[in-house]
Amino acid sequence: MTSTVPNAVEHADEQQPPITMFGPDFPYAYDDFLAHPAGLGQIPATEHGTEVAVIGGGLSGIVAAYELMKMGLKPVVYEADQIGGRLRTVGFEGCDDSLTAEMGAMRFPPSSTALQHYIDMVGLETQPFPNPLAEATPSTVVDLKGESHYAETIADLPQVYRDVAEAWNKCLEEGADFSDMNRAMRERDVPRIREIWAKLVEKLDNQTFYGFLCDSEAFRSFRHREIFGQVGFGTGGWDTDFPNSILEILRVVYTEADDHHRGIVGGSQQLPLRLWEREPEKIVHWPYGTSLKTLHTDGEPRPAVTRLHRTAGNRITVTDANGDIRTYQAAIFTAQSWMLLSKIACDDSLFPIDHWTAIERTHYMESSKLFVPVDRPFWLDKDEETGRDVMSMTLTDRMTRGTYLLDDGPDKPAVICLSYTWCDDSLKWLPLSASERMEVMLKSLGEIYPKVDIRKHVIGNPVTVSWENEPYFMGAFKANLPGHYRYQRRLFTHFMQDRLAEDKRGIFLAGDDISWTAGWAEGAIQTALNAVWGVMHHFGGETDPTNPGPGDVYDAIAPVELPED
Repeated sequence: MTSTVPNAVEHADEQQPPITMFGPDFPYAYDDFLAHPAGLGQIPATEHGTEVAVIGGGLSGIVAAYELMKMGLKPVVYEADQIGGRLRTVGFEGCDDSLTAEMGAMRFPPSSTALQHYIDMVGLETQPFPNPLAEATPSTVVDLKGESHYAETIADLPQVYRDVAEAWNKCLEEGADFSDMNRAMRERDVPRIREIWAKLVEKLDNQTFYGFLCDSEAFRSFRHREIFGQVGFGTGGWDTDFPNSILEILRVVYTEADDHHRGIVGGSQQLPLRLWEREPEKIVHWPYGTSLKTLHTDGEPRPAVTRLHRTAGNRITVTDANGDIRTYQAAIFTAQSWMLLSKIACDDSLFPIDHWTAIERTHYMESSKLFVPVDRPFWLDKDEETGRDVMSMTLTDRMTRGTYLLDDGPDKPAVICLSYTWCDDSLKWLPLSASERMEVMLKSLGEIYPKVDIRKHVIGNPVTVSWENEPYFMGAFKANLPGHYRYQRRLFTHFMQDRLAEDKRGIFLAGDDISWTAGWAEGAIQTALNAVWGVMHHFGGETDPTNPGPGDVYDAIAPVELPED
């Protein structure tokens, strides 16, 4: 993908090793771990069939449950809403089932290698996602301050955009050792990754994204910073991220998380749903033909968890919305962590006080989307005067911010994501209904495309989401603020429980919030695999010596530990 402002350094050697989203905080090769023929580990036969609670049926919870089942444990999944979490694919009432909208995750980078393992496993296909100026995107319009620019490549944009691209390149090189880190990541040079990152964490933990730009001579121009915020690189403007820690942004660019995106054909929610029904070929204890679905009554997860507390013997006792009470030797919590503060009654003794503090301090970003179904991809029609596409993938400083055009062929119904927004831009939509949102969006887009009557192509009602208003999420994903590195380290490393007091063990945190790369499905999977290792270890199990797990090599690759005094 070529982004509106290209990623930091263009790589001349296309044959060099690919990036995997495994660092830099914890450079462990999860893709190798998953691909190894020895599997992820084993537990003593005396523990086979033991129930383990898995709270949250999003991707992280379903992956954890699937792998625990393969080891011979019996995962009991609790889900308050629907399997998939923020992998939520919906249809349009009265429209063909082939028309879908991705309310949560919709684009995935090739560096998500653990995610790709499961995509391949369940037989799903991917296709290029039409990001700004991506190869799969016929055209892009950048509309700022009432002035629109049509482009098929970045060369078609005014010089100032290329100046901003170059400023970002210089900023990353001078302030974050981008080329050195990129090379180390590609070569999986763990000592070098750790050396570079340790210095940057110490130097930059207190710095915002915006402050990082301001400290760069390359971004001394406010105009350049403003354009960068509104147009950005990869997937669009990044000004909503400006208050966040620059370390969060560096994780994205180092791992190429914002590059070469692909979408899952038919919708991303298929992945956890297929894992729920999948019958593993290699499985311990359970008969061939066992799936997560068959292990659950009526093939459905247990309902929402309403209470979590510790009982004698360091057990975890779970009460659900039906009033059913069950006690487990181990549990994995993958739901949004703020649920532990609000919707679930919890004992303070569940976690050490420092972990409670980290959960409470977790910062979430808001996000809203609205989709409409249309009769055909009319945007590919040509303007008679200019010969250009009549409408394009659009980045703007207007209310809509990002508009994406999604089709499956010239003669088939299609979908428009009229608006995809974050943080303050998302909150502006919150009081409005789906229909009211659509009216404002059509007005904004009508000012950019005065010749195009979008409304006449709409064939169904809009669908919308504001993740900050979803009762089981309260936000789109975690994004650390400056000074939050220590909190994130506590949450991510929670699976290493030999370091905890015995009365604080047995419940394992996992999921998007716990990941160093929140907002990406890869991070949810990696933390699930950490928790699987933790549960295996908790039951006295072990990995094969030829395939050490994340806990086995922890001391060699543990995240940087900053002083607290």
